[in-house]
Amino acid sequence: MTIYNTQEMTTNEHPRFSVVLAVSDNSQELEQHLPAFLEQDYEPGYEVVVVDESSTDDTDDVLTRFKNQFAHLYTTFLPKPRLNITRQRLALTIGVKAAKYEWIIFANINNYPPSSEWLKELAGFAEDTNTMMMLGYVQPKNGEIRLQLFSNIEQAQTIIKKAERKRSNGHKGHWLRYMRGKYDFLAVRASEAHLALRFYEQDIRGIQLLSLRFKTMFHNIFH
Repeated sequence: MTIYNTQEMTTNEHPRFSVVLAVSDNSQELEQHLPAFLEQDYEPGYEVVVVDESSTDDTDDVLTRFKNQFAHLYTTFLPKPRLNITRQRLALTIGVKAAKYEWIIFANINNYPPSSEWLKELAGFAEDTNTMMMLGYVQPKNGEIRLQLFSNIEQAQTIIKKAERKRSNGHKGHWLRYMRGKYDFLAVRASEAHLALRFYEQDIRGIQLLSLRFKTMFHNIFH
């Protein structure tokens, strides 16, 4: 695993990205932040796939309006289940199945791209054949992106499990965000996306959670 600032690498080759968002009753957030995902200055092309988790607000109307404006926006729907299952992982799995490009970015509607150059900044790192996954941290003050690159998905499982555990709001808060592994987005090669999702929404508590916290801090301090 290597840490980079996005300004450090460029390439003449440009991969294509599928940005996958799972939303639930987020009509206001979509109004405010979805344009940042849809208005990327990225000539090779990309798509945004939004999975609606049975929203009861105006989410469907908002998405329909944006679809009429942006041809690269695709939407799908997760029916409300009868049983209490892992909703986020299921929604993102549906998004992966709908995605068509070689890199998939799992993002949160509230952690929107800091600029229209976001995908351009990621492209050079994504083209490296040794890179399987990137965890991205956006500096809240200046919008600079810090990346952790992994050549093996298993190497990132401690951070993912902690950030995406079932009983956690892993992406909220800014204090020592990088040290605590509170990344803003996860980019993974499409062939590895389902493996990455195995680490989502696990019911981790007690000693196991404490162990994940220490391992994440140790990893992010010394790597």
